[in-house]
Amino acid sequence: MSLLIKGGTVVTAEETYRADVYCAEGTIQAIGKNLKAPGGAEVVDAGEALVIPGGIDPHTHMELPFMGTVTADDFMTGPSAALAGGTTMIIDFVIPSPEQSLLEAYDTWMSNAEKAPADYSFHVAITWWSDQVKEEMGVLTRERGVNSFKHFMAYKGAIMLDDEVLLNSFDRCQELGAMATVHAENGELIYHLQNKLMAMGITGPEGHVQSRPPAVEGEATQRVIAVAGAVNAPLYVVHCSCKEALSAIATARANGQAVYGEALAQHLVIDESTHYLEDFTQAAAHVMSPPFRSKEHRDAIWGGLQSGTLQTTASDHCAFCAPQKAIGKDDFRLMPNGCGGTEDRMSVLWDQGVKTGKLTPNDFVRVTSTATAKIFNIHPRKGEIRVGADADIAIWDPNASRTVSAKTHHSNMDFNLYEGMTLTGISRATISQGKQVWDGNELRVEKGVGRYIPRPTYSSVFDRVKTYAELNAPHKVERA
Repeated sequence: MSLLIKGGTVVTAEETYRADVYCAEGTIQAIGKNLKAPGGAEVVDAGEALVIPGGIDPHTHMELPFMGTVTADDFMTGPSAALAGGTTMIIDFVIPSPEQSLLEAYDTWMSNAEKAPADYSFHVAITWWSDQVKEEMGVLTRERGVNSFKHFMAYKGAIMLDDEVLLNSFDRCQELGAMATVHAENGELIYHLQNKLMAMGITGPEGHVQSRPPAVEGEATQRVIAVAGAVNAPLYVVHCSCKEALSAIATARANGQAVYGEALAQHLVIDESTHYLEDFTQAAAHVMSPPFRSKEHRDAIWGGLQSGTLQTTASDHCAFCAPQKAIGKDDFRLMPNGCGGTEDRMSVLWDQGVKTGKLTPNDFVRVTSTATAKIFNIHPRKGEIRVGADADIAIWDPNASRTVSAKTHHSNMDFNLYEGMTLTGISRATISQGKQVWDGNELRVEKGVGRYIPRPTYSSVFDRVKTYAELNAPHKVERA
């Protein structure tokens, strides 16, 4: 099976140039002008569109048991929706129950993901601490291709970690050459404010945002950066949503600390007023953590992406439908936290970022794909248009538009955060493993063809050198 992309403008995080791209056996085989398609090859005419690396969404939750229910999208529907939006790989989260073996939980998620139509990988959450956890972290890095571990500072009484566990786990991450990722919200303060608000009779979705003011996120971000710095562990802060958290990351980076930050597409465009909508169903559909913020915070997050203080964008796709959200109708503390968005992430970034002049097309590729591949050590296999890289490509039409609706999206979720928005910038065609799986109108996905992508740790120097050699030695780039 081979495929030739004719015409189009190749855009990477560093370069922009006109070229054809030939793909075979799941990888990019040649790049150049006027390439000839061998017999039987599928030809995709890119025309005036852009040829970009397929998006990588580093933060999704497919088939996740959480807060008394399970997310609406599984490993078939969620990645399928992502493909329709130009995203060709997700990094999901294995979240063990407290006291559960990390390896057992990893095997469960791997089994669930066997149906995936596109490539995937996993972060593994640390939800408790013991010698067993410490040992299993080593097994996961050495034998299972895991190079990042998630830590929750929120959700008291469930998966929240105290500073002692954070310190032990970060120290182990540093020892293994793995990345510590963190959900930075002060769980103790949230718990206190939640109970206080309930006592005041505030029971609806507005209680969610009121119990999670920016100070909750800012304090936790400052503290976790200090903890990671004490043991020299690299740190990745997920869903940065406020000025206080951004400032803490910027200060740490200016001081030479290895701290990376992630922005969610929805935090860039959606206002905190959505938590106060009169219609309960709509207000509840917007409940996620951290909550949506005011314009000053959203502007700051845009500035973080522009300056490089934040390197990546994600969706935190954690889809719950209206009946699931209704679990917390009389008590916002019980409402499942999470929203959808993996299908719309890239279009939102183009429409609100590139179209408005906040980001260049090269910036767009960097924050939607390449930076994630580099941070999580799968570049240049992923996140790049180069000979030898995986043929995961989006044919991106910068001028075409679509109107977002839950009636037409490909997620199982019954609500869309961007409902009614007309977004300019869409994937005209999405190519995964060298096959066209989205033609702009219809998905052509195959169940179970997605591959688990192992990610070597940063201490695996020889593995990384081997990867670069394998990707670049066999082929030559042809450019006229």
